Amino acid sequence: MKRKITLKQIARELDVSISTVSKALSNSKEISEDTTQKIQAFAKLYNYKPNNIALSLKNRKTKTIGILIPEIVHHFFSTVIRGIELVANRRGYNVIVGLSNESFTKEIINMEMLANGSIDGFILSISKETLLKQDYHHFNATINQGMPIVMFDRVVNEVDCDKVIVDDFNGSVKAVNKLIENNCKNIALITTMDYVSVGRLRTQGYIEALESHKIIADPNLILKIDDSLDVENHLEDLELEIEQFFKINGSIDGVFAVNELYAVTAMKVARKLGLSIPDNIQVIGFTDGVLSKHATPSLTTVSQHGQKIGEQAANLLIDRLVAADTEDDQYFTNDERKSDFIKVVIETEIIERESTKQFR
Repeated sequence: MKRKITLKQIARELDVSISTVSKALSNSKEISEDTTQKIQAFAKLYNYKPNNIALSLKNRKTKTIGILIPEIVHHFFSTVIRGIELVANRRGYNVIVGLSNESFTKEIINMEMLANGSIDGFILSISKETLLKQDYHHFNATINQGMPIVMFDRVVNEVDCDKVIVDDFNGSVKAVNKLIENNCKNIALITTMDYVSVGRLRTQGYIEALESHKIIADPNLILKIDDSLDVENHLEDLELEIEQFFKINGSIDGVFAVNELYAVTAMKVARKLGLSIPDNIQVIGFTDGVLSKHATPSLTTVSQHGQKIGEQAANLLIDRLVAADTEDDQYFTNDERKSDFIKVVIETEIIERESTKQFR
């Protein structure tokens, strides 16, 4: 009996990427005919069994939702999972959580594994590496085979599905407006590279808020952190980068950071440089997590309402699954049904704490 083989093993044996194998087995036009035939022949020889999602959905309902997230340590993602689980359990569903660890390859492998009869649909946030590659074939292939996907937080226009996002742009505008109202004159931004959509939108909000007050955004006051590596395992490098940024720009009296790790690190560096918070410098971070509440001083934040995002995402997915059962039809079998995709936008709010001045 021939042993069963996995996508990863096929890729290793033929010295190609998992993405190439995945596309070839789906008859993607992006892969040459010669490569496609070679991969498909090898897969057949070693008894590779691709997902037959449509058959699985037709013959068996698992009443289980697959959640795929980029990382587990962030408070935001744990609150989203809590929201999904609350709604799922109330509506008779279980959840399975998969972790991409910001890896494109792990994202594909997790989807392949979970979609093979284990779940009825996905709720997911895209990995940074996938956003950097701009390769979304695995999402579209899953949807085209009849399995619904709801994306949250990190979403892309190239995939047609329901989406739940936080209002990143206006959340940033609120944060910068708060610093301006508090008499900050030189407001710095600590952000990600632009390929991460949420970082890009928060950067745009920062610039728009300044311009609305007739302040020209100074490129020297924008620090873009290359977080393609695991920043949490390179905290010393992050601290050093922010410290150099502060030393070069000694007039900074306000900081808006696009996540709470950057914000809390900025406060640590400011204290190290002898700056008093909020007297000399005020700081606001995006995401209202555990770090924000327990930092010294406590951090003023833009709340993302992660649990609400999870609840909305779960309701959207389960509504799709229930509708498909009622209609006795597969999910999105024709283009006409693509027009009813829903994008839910969750509003943000400022949670004031000790890192900004309180005016009463």
